[in-house]
Amino acid sequence: MKAMIFAAGRGERMRPLTDTCPKPLLTVRGRPLIVWHIVNLVRAGITDIVINHAHLGDVIERTLGDGSRYGARLLYSPETTALETAGGVAHARHLLGEQPFLALSGDLYCPYFDFRQVLDVLHDTDMWGRPHPAERRDMAWLYLVPNPVFHPQGDFGLSLYSVNNDGEPKWTFGNIGVYRPEMFDGIAPGGHARLGLLIRDYAARGQVGGEVYEGEWHNVGTVAQLDALNAPQRPGTPGAGRP
Repeated sequence: MKAMIFAAGRGERMRPLTDTCPKPLLTVRGRPLIVWHIVNLVRAGITDIVINHAHLGDVIERTLGDGSRYGARLLYSPETTALETAGGVAHARHLLGEQPFLALSGDLYCPYFDFRQVLDVLHDTDMWGRPHPAERRDMAWLYLVPNPVFHPQGDFGLSLYSVNNDGEPKWTFGNIGVYRPEMFDGIAPGGHARLGLLIRDYAARGQVGGEVYEGEWHNVGTVAQLDALNAPQRPGTPGAGRP
């Protein structure tokens, strides 16, 4: 399986830090956010990683290089202007291949997420080994998280591992998902498109699966969040002392 890390955003709410440093390179607990992902992906055996970029993309490439120091093979998908998430995938299709791939945001901090769990979530057959009809098989698998304080209304309902737009209770999309490449066939390379809208379209068709992840997860969106994550941890705090 290949992975794609979204790293093209400007990070407006993180200014002035992101005036000179791409948001995914901001450091949390001694390591850039994007490097946490790369190390954990390699640990799970996912070593082919595509990174899109726009704002300060040259800094990202110079800092991470070809990925060999992490045991990864990094490929880059430059964008003149950020194409949004689905647009970024469409632009990088030639690098991602034709098999399901993992995609996640570069500004997440989820250091204990075990990426081995994503390797076999999109099945072509049912539990009896019978092929799913194309119109019924899952096109995406999402990892949802408990609603954070900044997004209390959530995004999606979840019933028997099926993601839906209207169910209750609602969970927040954790910006980690596995997708079939054909989901993006309708987006021209270079076109702007949001992944959230595409997911809702397939969820309405009953073709999105998912589960809830309740481990440590942060969408690092403000300087205050970054400072809080880097504050000294008291003994007994969840995660304190862990690498």
